[in-house]
Formats: sequence, C-alpha cells, structure tokens
Amino acid sequence: MAHAIEADGLVKNYPGDVRALDGLSITLGQGEILGLLGPNGAGKSTTVKILTTLVRPDAGTAAVAGHDVLRRPDRVRRVIGVVSQRSGADPEATGRENLVLQARLYGTGGAQARRRADELLERFGLGEAASRKVKTYSGGTRRRLDVALGLVHRPRVLFLDEPTTGLDPEARASMWAEIAALAGDEALAILLTTHYLDEADRLARRLAIVDRGGVVAEGTPDALKGELRGDAVHLEWGETPEEAPVRAALGRLPGLRDVVLDGPRLSARADDGAAAVPAVLAALDQAGVPAAAVTVARPSLDDVYLRYAGRRFAQADTAGTADAAAEPAATGGAR
Repeated sequence: MAHAIEADGLVKNYPGDVRALDGLSITLGQGEILGLLGPNGAGKSTTVKILTTLVRPDAGTAAVAGHDVLRRPDRVRRVIGVVSQRSGADPEATGRENLVLQARLYGTGGAQARRRADELLERFGLGEAASRKVKTYSGGTRRRLDVALGLVHRPRVLFLDEPTTGLDPEARASMWAEIAALAGDEALAILLTTHYLDEADRLARRLAIVDRGGVVAEGTPDALKGELRGDAVHLEWGETPEEAPVRAALGRLPGLRDVVLDGPRLSARADDGAAAVPAVLAALDQAGVPAAAVTVARPSLDDVYLRYAGRRFAQADTAGTADAAAEPAATGGAR
C-alpha cells in the first residue's frame, strides 16, 4: 500500500526546554483512517503542524502524498485538506459563500465552484443553512461546514485535528457519522487526532497511541485490546493506600499480573477476573488495606494506554504545554 503520510523520527523543541516531539514516526496508507490518540500535550497537534507545513521539525523527515514537507511544501499544500481545532470559516459570510470562495482560491472557475459548493452542502446536510451567515450556526453545523471546506478541492489527505472538541453529545454523534462516511472513499486518507478514547475506538481503522512526544503503541483497536488477555480488575480506595502492603498482598496471588497502583486506584490483569476478585479482596483485608470498590471489565483502550504509558489516560493530560498552544485558524489546504 502506498503511503499517504510517512514520518520518521520527528523531533520538535519549543522554548523553555519543552520537547513536543521526541522521535515520533507514523505511516498512513491511502484510503485509511489513522487515529493519533493521546492526551493534551502528547504531541498530536505539533505532528499535524509539521505535516501540514506550518512548523519545521528540528530533526526527522516527513512526506505527504510523496512530497517532502520541507523541500516541497507548496505541493503538500495542494493535496491536503485541514480541519483545525478552530473553525476557519468566515463568520460574516454564508455557508455557500465560504465554500465558493474556498473553491475559487484553488483556481476553480465560478460555475464549477458553485456546483462543488452545492454538492458539499447536500452531502453534509447544510442546505437549509446555506444562505445564513456562519456566525448564526450551531457548533455542530459549523463543524460540518469546516469538514466540507477541507474537502472542496478533493484532497488526497485530510487532517482532522480534534474535530469534535467542544461539541455536545448529539453534534458529536453526528460528526462521527460524517467521518465514518468519509472512510468509504479509497482515494482519501485521513489522519484523525483525538483525546477521546471512544472516538478513537469507533472511527480509526488503525491507532498510533502517542505519549510524551512519541508513539508507544500501534495497531488496530481490536488488536491492541486483544494483546491484553483476560480481564481488567480495577480497585479503588477512599484515599491513597500505602504501596508496600498492597503490592506484598497482591504479589502472593497466582494469576494476577500487570499491577499498576496510581494514587487511590489500582489496575491489574487476571485470566478470570470474577474468580480472582474474592482472593484479591481477602488478601487486601488481611494486609490491613481493604479496598472500597472493585470492578471487572474487558480490556479497553484506557487499559492499553496504561500498559504502554504506565499511567491512566485521564492522569496524562498535560494541558498547558507547548503542544496545547493555540492552533492556526486556517481550514482547508493552502490558501
């Protein structure tokens, strides 16, 4: 399969000794959706900035649709569509006017630009809102317009950077449906960045889990979860227990593995979680550190992240680092 994106060993440093990317490498095949999953500050948006020619890497190489991002940024911009975290639509123009303008900026003639705008308005269910100013749109409607703008020029690679952030549940579900529909286009490759575990699980054909500027695990969602054989056993205390007696008590139990204690919560793996729970609770009671709650579940992406990153996904949010800085507002490709 030809690679729509190929990045190798990307490094990016920001002032203040912040290393946003630390040797990140990914590939994206044509017709594929790759989910770049990680908490805020993990390096996802910096990766997108490099691949869309907005930022130069300090080291490493990257090519999009066969074009080197440093040597031929002009060619890269012609073959990509970008839906940033911030909308790039002109709020004072109508939806149709935004789409026609985007098409004209790519050199499309007036009549053809209007036809393309009408196609996208129908495709994304924007017909009723087409003649209204964008500033009157709801969040979900505006995001659908953003995706339409990114597709005006029929790009080969579409970047969706946190496309559902800030949307209410109904609008988020609608956007999921739109993205899933795009997955049927074999001529289009999609790089989706997200910090929502359920979004990555549902939409991505393949995942690259990012932590501290690098890829720590890669594969299909099912394959990654399948690596964690057995059940996940989760324990909680009212306050953080002493680690030594907890580990000593659980270390004597056969069949319990991958024990990770994170503050007042503990996670472990067991071949049969339900059968392991009575022995786990008894051992903790005997050690004087009884648990307040226990649950057993099938493996999730949170468990995958815990295994490879050594911490829960929610605890890994590093908002406020260089990678969580304001995103460029441009939507679409080169303008």
